[in-house]
Amino acid sequence: MLTLMYGDITRQHVDAIVNAANAGLVGGGGVDGAIHRAGGPAIMDECDRIRAEQGGCPTGGAVETTAGNLPARAVIHTVGPRWRGGKHGEERLLASAYRSSLELATSRGYRTVAFPSIATGVYGYPLKKAAEVALRTILEVLDERPGDFDEVKLVLFSKSDLGTYEKTRRLLAGAKAG
Repeated sequence: MLTLMYGDITRQHVDAIVNAANAGLVGGGGVDGAIHRAGGPAIMDECDRIRAEQGGCPTGGAVETTAGNLPARAVIHTVGPRWRGGKHGEERLLASAYRSSLELATSRGYRTVAFPSIATGVYGYPLKKAAEVALRTILEVLDERPGDFDEVKLVLFSKSDLGTYEKTRRLLAGAKAG
């Protein structure tokens, strides 16, 4: 049900691709830029509409747009926290970004979802800490909602990042078993 893989999130054939967006939904670099480039202008058109209606997306929240030219039904935009040393609610906000995205996916009937590593690029969240939060939160939601998802993927942009997530998953599994 939870898959870790190295790859390009914009090529995932899933119901929803999750975008590591900024609060203004104005596009950016990294994953956000790649999703907007691959998906085309329809995604930004909907981001503009959301911004006009509600001012963007709060950190830890999630909103949905079309997937445009992407091989998915929708894009779920979520905003992770900027890393400020770990004493400003970053863990809670990052967990909320994953949970909000999965709750939105469930509410729309999306059974397959692909996530990037949220907040670990320009937002500076340390990869190992982010992997712990991401994996713990996704596994909690999957346990709470058995049968709601066929597959949740974490699509990592580098083999090194994939290795960190795989090691973290093994450590979490060991801690849960012990």
